[in-house]
Amino acid sequence: MNALPKPLGFSKIINNLIQFLHMADREYKTFTFSGSCVDDFATKALRWGNQHFDITACLNSNNFDHDKYSSVQQIIALGAADSFHGSQTSVFNELKAFADQFNDWLFGFFSYEIKNQSEQLHSKNPDGINMPMAHFFRPVILLIRESNTWRIGCLPGYGNISCAENVYSSILAYLNNNNQGYSPINMKAKVSKLRYLQQVDSIKKHIQAGDIYEMNYCVEFFAENAHADPLSVYEHLNRASPAPFSCFYAVDDKYLMCASPERFLKKQGNRLISQPIKGTSARGATPDEDHALKHSLYTDAKERSENVMIVDLVRNDLSRTARKGSVKVEELFGIYSFSQVHQMISTVVAELRPGSHYLDAIENAFPMGSMTGAPKIRAMQLIDKYEDTRRGLYSGAVGYISPEKNFDFNVVIRSIQYNAKNKYLSYMAGSAITSGSVPEKEYEECLLKARAMAKALQL
Repeated sequence: MNALPKPLGFSKIINNLIQFLHMADREYKTFTFSGSCVDDFATKALRWGNQHFDITACLNSNNFDHDKYSSVQQIIALGAADSFHGSQTSVFNELKAFADQFNDWLFGFFSYEIKNQSEQLHSKNPDGINMPMAHFFRPVILLIRESNTWRIGCLPGYGNISCAENVYSSILAYLNNNNQGYSPINMKAKVSKLRYLQQVDSIKKHIQAGDIYEMNYCVEFFAENAHADPLSVYEHLNRASPAPFSCFYAVDDKYLMCASPERFLKKQGNRLISQPIKGTSARGATPDEDHALKHSLYTDAKERSENVMIVDLVRNDLSRTARKGSVKVEELFGIYSFSQVHQMISTVVAELRPGSHYLDAIENAFPMGSMTGAPKIRAMQLIDKYEDTRRGLYSGAVGYISPEKNFDFNVVIRSIQYNAKNKYLSYMAGSAITSGSVPEKEYEECLLKARAMAKALQL
C-alpha cells in the first residue's frame, strides 16, 4: 500500500507554504450518476483509496429510513493531511487541541480502553488487534454521497489528487487487480460454553449482592494465521447485515469492518442525541412469525428492564454536559428491524450547555452505557475481571466531526477486526446480564449477534 504523497523540498519556506495550503479551503466538485452506477462508484472509490492510502474511512447509512437524525448517506475519507494518535494519558484534551486547529472534516475513533484514563481502571487481558487508543485524521480526499451524486472535495497542495476531476477519472479507471480474497475462515471461541455459563452465574451473584444492576458481558471469537482481504470481508458483511452505522476503517495494517445498528452520540447544532440499544430478538421465518417476535420483544419484561436501566444511565451521562432541564426521553422501547435481528432502541435527547466544548459531551458519556452496565464504573471493573479479552476498539465509537463542529458516532458492535501484520482476526459478541438472566439464553443471544460476522467470513 502506498503512503500519502510527500511534499517536495525541505526548506522552512516550503514547509510554511505547505502548512498554508493545508489550511486553505477544500475544493469540491459534484458528479451525477444513473442507476446502480452510483453504488458501483462507491465500491471502486473505496478500493482505489485503500490501495493508495494507509488511512481510509467509509461511513455508510445503507439508506435506513427510520433514522430521522441521519445527516450522511455515505462518506469516504482518504489519506491523512493531518492525523492524531491518542496517547495513554489524555486523549480528550489532546484531541480538543488537535480538532480546534481546523474548520474541516475529521474522521476517527475512540477505543473502549480510554475508560482507563477517565477512571481508576486497568485492563490486563490480551489484545490480538492492538488498535490505537484513539485515531483521528483530516482527509486529503473526501467523497460525499447525496442520492445519485458524489461530491468530491480535495485539499490543495497534493499534486494530481488535489483536483476532483483527476480523482474522479482515476477511480473510474481503477481496475481492482489486488483483491486477494480469502478462503472461509474458521473461528474459535475464546470462551467455552461451559465457562460462559459459569461466568454468567458469577456475574449474577454480584447483582444479587447489590454490587451492580446490570453488566454487559462479551466473549471473543478469533482466528490466528488468518489471510483475508479486509475490503472483501467488509463488503460481504455489509451485504449480509446492512446497518445504519456501517463503517470500514483502515489505519496502517489494522482494519475495522463494522455493521453496527447503534448510534452512540450525535451533535446537531446544540442538540445531543443518544440511541442506546438493549433488547434483541431473532427474525421470523414468515411475516406472521416475524410480527409475533417483534411483539414479544416489545412486551418482554426483562428486555424492558434492561433498556430502561441503560436509558437512565444515558440520561445521567448527558446531564453532565447538558443545559439544565433539557435531558428528555424522546422514545422508549422502540422496536426496529434489521436483516438478522429485531432491536429495542430508545432515544434520549438534550441540549449542550453553553460554554461547553463540543467534545465534552463525548468525554462525559464515554464509554456508552449500553456496553458497560450500571453502575458504570463498577460494571467496567467487573468486565475486566470476567472477560477474557481486552475490548480495544470493540465497544468504542467511530464517526466524524463536521466543519460546523457537529458530530455523529456509532457504537462499535457487530464488527470484525483484523491485524494484517500478525494475521489475527477477531470479533466479539455479548449481552446484558441482569438478575433475570438465564445463562443458556444469554449464550444463544451472543451466537445470534455473531451470526452476521460468521456468515461474512464463510463467503
